Amino acid sequence: MTATNTEHLTESLSTPSASTRRASTFDAFRRWGYLQAQLDPLGQLLPPQPIEDLLLDGPDAEAARAIYCGSIGVEFMHMPDAERRQWIAARMEGEQESIDPQHTLQLLVRADIFEQTIQARYMGTKRFSLEGVTSLIPFLDALLNRAGSLGAERSVMAMSHRGRLNVMVNTLGKSAADIFSRFEDVDPRSILGGGDVKYHTGATGDLVTLSGKTIALHLVSNPSHLEAVDPVAMGRAYAWQTRCGADGRERVLPIVIHGDAAFAGQGIWAETLNLSGIDGYAAGGGIHIIVNNLIGFTAEPQEYTSSRFASDIAHRLQIPIFHVQAEDLYAVQRVAAFAAEYRYRFHSDVVIDLIGYRRHGHSEVDDPTITQPLRYARIKEHPPLYKLFADHVDIDPAPMVQEFQGDLELALRQAQTMQKRSPLAQLPKYWSRYKGGPCPHGYEPRTHLSAEEIAALTQTLTAYPDGFHIHSKIKKLLEQRAEMGRGERAIDYGMAEALALASLLTAGTPVRLSGQDSQRGTFNQRHSVLIDTETEATHVPLNHLAPDQARFDVYNSLLSEAGVLGFEYGYSRDFPEALVLWEAQFGDFANGAQIIIDQFISSGEDKWGLLSGLVLLLPHGYEGQGPEHSSARVERYLQLAARDNMQICQPSTAAQYFHLLRRQALRNWRKPLVIFTPKSMLRHPSALSPLTEFAQIRLQDVLPETEVRNAQRLLLCTGKIGHELRAERNKRGDTHTGILFLEQMYPWPEQELRAALEAHPKVRELVWVQEEPKNMGARSFVLPRLRRLVPQNMQIRSVQRSSAASPATGSAKAHAMEQQTLIDMALSTSPARDN
Repeated sequence: MTATNTEHLTESLSTPSASTRRASTFDAFRRWGYLQAQLDPLGQLLPPQPIEDLLLDGPDAEAARAIYCGSIGVEFMHMPDAERRQWIAARMEGEQESIDPQHTLQLLVRADIFEQTIQARYMGTKRFSLEGVTSLIPFLDALLNRAGSLGAERSVMAMSHRGRLNVMVNTLGKSAADIFSRFEDVDPRSILGGGDVKYHTGATGDLVTLSGKTIALHLVSNPSHLEAVDPVAMGRAYAWQTRCGADGRERVLPIVIHGDAAFAGQGIWAETLNLSGIDGYAAGGGIHIIVNNLIGFTAEPQEYTSSRFASDIAHRLQIPIFHVQAEDLYAVQRVAAFAAEYRYRFHSDVVIDLIGYRRHGHSEVDDPTITQPLRYARIKEHPPLYKLFADHVDIDPAPMVQEFQGDLELALRQAQTMQKRSPLAQLPKYWSRYKGGPCPHGYEPRTHLSAEEIAALTQTLTAYPDGFHIHSKIKKLLEQRAEMGRGERAIDYGMAEALALASLLTAGTPVRLSGQDSQRGTFNQRHSVLIDTETEATHVPLNHLAPDQARFDVYNSLLSEAGVLGFEYGYSRDFPEALVLWEAQFGDFANGAQIIIDQFISSGEDKWGLLSGLVLLLPHGYEGQGPEHSSARVERYLQLAARDNMQICQPSTAAQYFHLLRRQALRNWRKPLVIFTPKSMLRHPSALSPLTEFAQIRLQDVLPETEVRNAQRLLLCTGKIGHELRAERNKRGDTHTGILFLEQMYPWPEQELRAALEAHPKVRELVWVQEEPKNMGARSFVLPRLRRLVPQNMQIRSVQRSSAASPATGSAKAHAMEQQTLIDMALSTSPARDN
């Protein structure tokens, strides 16, 4: 190499070329430009953050600053996938598409004037106005138009109350008169005792894109627990995608609209976000829009998040985050198009942080000048967005305003005479076979199977492919199950469940089961997925029953209760013909999903007319495992039980569990089913069932006494304690005490229970026995109903543990002593009074 060439190489290494400098400059702004973006339309919050890497000048810096530090700030350089980073950079740095100013102004006028009309007509009434971020309406319009061009035919949408009424009218096309009638509260008798406030209910509509395509829209009903609807909406979208088949992810788009404080603060959203890439839950990417008012109730950003942006929790996933100033309509609609295109190209979530303000207080009855006087002084002088945009594009909005005000005046007059419609009328066609309402007494589906049918199912349930290296323990289990199916061995709960599911699948009923460790089963009882010991290949016998069988899905869920249960509830809402089950690892783990249970599962029909056949499997039983692994909190579900809203059962034998699962799927009465499932009794001889019990016609809501005739005392109980009482009674040679099992606690089986009592006319004492403390369990639910049922001269007592703050002792020895004392008291002819 010559000296000249060496000098040239040294110069090229020490002095970056123009293209290298440009690349370095743009790289800095791609990484950090969002921290200096102009995002607060009032210019008060989120000031540019000094970044040393951005202290650059020159034409390249100016160009990069204009792209990345204007009304759009995008976080994407944290993503490890180079293709995705390059895609976003190319779109940001490419030419801007034009927007239709006339169409955009029309949408803004409708959004702002709708809110102003309600404010004038119903002053002081809560509506949770969208004013301050009314650009959400053109954002959704642009998003859905672009998504429609990419294949979307349907969108499942979720949002909390802020702006909900506006979206109903201006995106879903719901009648303004219908919304106003809810303010008028016309004819409340039509939903007396039920219903919900107007800004919680769901809505269904269509959006016709500018190209003429119709996109079906559904806004999911939501309680005041702001982010609780997130997993519900994702589960509903996933169900629709499943219905659509292989291209379901293209045809069905999930959109979830959040508040800023809720996005940052609500844990259920973090759980839902984590579902997005997991098999069985991934819906091909959702569009997540933060309607960011830069305030949460009265809390300012530094009070509701520890970081700069409410969206920062989304950094847990490798997804882009677009921050956009809500009053730059060009930027807003540009980001909407980006979001749709990115989702459809990469099937990934996208987060949009739409930053504006809140014109009124948290609700319209609040005075925000008390807590944010400076910001609200600016807001008072700040014009509505439609006026700002009209000035910017030099279009007179007056004709649009006048026309829409006329439409709203007509709607207001119509609202005063409208009759409220029951939300049941909004159920989609696939619900036509099913009904809610009161429990149908009289007709129950037959749930039995013949010995021949069970034998046939057993052959496929216990088979596996040639060359499959089965675990020795599982091989032994399958051999035992084969004996069960042939009637050579009593059937346990695991086999009873497999037979129930197999019989449904071969009859065309899809089954979906999820939960922590649900493929194997917490107590090693299920083994629905067989694993090759040499290759870890899997075989699912329930998916190899027959060529034309229905689909069986079983998933080990992430370590979440609220997020996963919400997802399964959502799935059950749009797949009523499927048997959908969620299993808690231990019954009391459902505590972590109490919001879903309270606000959706138990009350969804009463509030919104929405039915669900979701099954909750909650392991329950006192076995000395401590406070957190004993009680499934029976009392909480019974407290929620009213108006035949759900079923609460504890099957005491394997056959009863079999009949219960089949009844749930075969009934056209669709209600949630809570099952308190066994733990130690899964394989206990007294809870196993002979083949003949599977041939019984249907489930027995009350298991009668079969060994003692003309009992003088009757013990009534549920689950494990009943088997223990029977064993001790027989050991003592007691021929005077009968034991009844209450298999269904709700709806209360009064007729069946009366028949079981009348079979023992000599009874003078009825004793309710439970393992739980006096202030827990079913005692407070059962005793008043028993007193109304039995003759006045019959004595009613109860035996249980003493009232306690904790469900169970942490000592195995103490548990054994308590349990034996409880059994002794129950079997004593003169039991102590309620302790």
